[in-house]
Amino acid sequence: MKAIIDCNNFYCSCERLFKPYLNNKPVVILSNNDGCIVSRSNEAKQLGVQMAGPYFLAKPLIEKHDVSVFSSNYNLYGDLSWRVMETLRVMLGKKNVEVYSVDEAFLDLHIFPENELQKIATEIKETVELWTGIKVSIGVAPTKVLAKVANRLSKKYVAKYNGVMVLGNEEETNAALKQTQIDDVWGIGRQYAQKLKEHFCIYDALQLSKMTEEFGKTYLGGVVGSRLLRELKGIPSKDMEDELVTKKMIATTRMFGSPVEDIESIREAVATYTSRAAEKLRRQHSAARVISVFVVAKGEDHNVDFRGATLGDSVTLLTATSFTSELIKPAVALVDKLFKTGTSYKKAGVMLSGIVPDNSIQGNLFLSETKNCERKLMDMIDNVNFSQRNDVLKFAAAGTTRNWKMQQNFISGRYTTRWDELFEVS
Repeated sequence: MKAIIDCNNFYCSCERLFKPYLNNKPVVILSNNDGCIVSRSNEAKQLGVQMAGPYFLAKPLIEKHDVSVFSSNYNLYGDLSWRVMETLRVMLGKKNVEVYSVDEAFLDLHIFPENELQKIATEIKETVELWTGIKVSIGVAPTKVLAKVANRLSKKYVAKYNGVMVLGNEEETNAALKQTQIDDVWGIGRQYAQKLKEHFCIYDALQLSKMTEEFGKTYLGGVVGSRLLRELKGIPSKDMEDELVTKKMIATTRMFGSPVEDIESIREAVATYTSRAAEKLRRQHSAARVISVFVVAKGEDHNVDFRGATLGDSVTLLTATSFTSELIKPAVALVDKLFKTGTSYKKAGVMLSGIVPDNSIQGNLFLSETKNCERKLMDMIDNVNFSQRNDVLKFAAAGTTRNWKMQQNFISGRYTTRWDELFEVS
């Protein structure tokens, strides 16, 4: 049997953990640069606050009902996510936990008797909530897709299921599928849902589960659709996957706090993003041979194209590297190629690819021993920045004022990862 554990309104729950007076009150979390709404408490949903909607459009409604607003605090959310996942690994073992997203994880419960799954799932839920303070819901079923169905219903009907739903037989499974609209099936996007309704009169998951695997292969994306149909029928087709430790591409992108028109600010931003990407690269003991840079112009006419034009270019290095200094130089040179005087830019980003293990790179006989040992310098900088935070050591190209930084006007404290911001209890 498989299970999925889902943190309820995760970002909002993280904020409420240190502000219990917000329990049962409407809360919303904003995206990078305080642009859009990315998380809502149930109370905010009931008021009609739209998910992914622009903050400025929702602001009158938010102010009218005194909704609490927070900027995304990824330091806090990331640490609390790690605590939830680590709790699961301690309870079930690392091999039985698949981290699916920042607030979700699949669990393999085959080691437990089926007649005890309700009790086991409840114990897991209570332990996670006790150890971390984050409220969760659990769905248990023979397959991942059915577990997703159970999890959704466990949250929708909290009073009935108390956050835990187990689909242990065909009758329970069919009843759950009947209550699940086709739009809410994991793997069915908006276009597929519309096609299933209009052309095949399929409106719920139970109707879809009656279709053949060939139907899924023909109308729902080939092999992926066929697997989806098998999963809905209770036949496991999605195995537990190991956590992706080594990434094949690393990117760092950010919106600017306000439109930028001078090339120096964009150079500083790209140098900063390159430094951050290089840190991630070294963390997984890798090196990159290709660096790409892109900038996004501010759209002049919101009625035509609010996204603006995206310009990008890349360069292939002679040798793969993880040294920040060797990556910043070509990145800044790409900015000089992309920048156009008189254009306002709202976003920039850096991507590293052509990634290889750093222990596979040979030293250069034509360079001094000091130059070949720059990795020690990089490790020292990373250690200092990790312990002291806030980029205490940085390259001059990254600038000092950073007036282009994204807005975070409603940011809360980083209560679990900063000594000077630890939560105080009086």
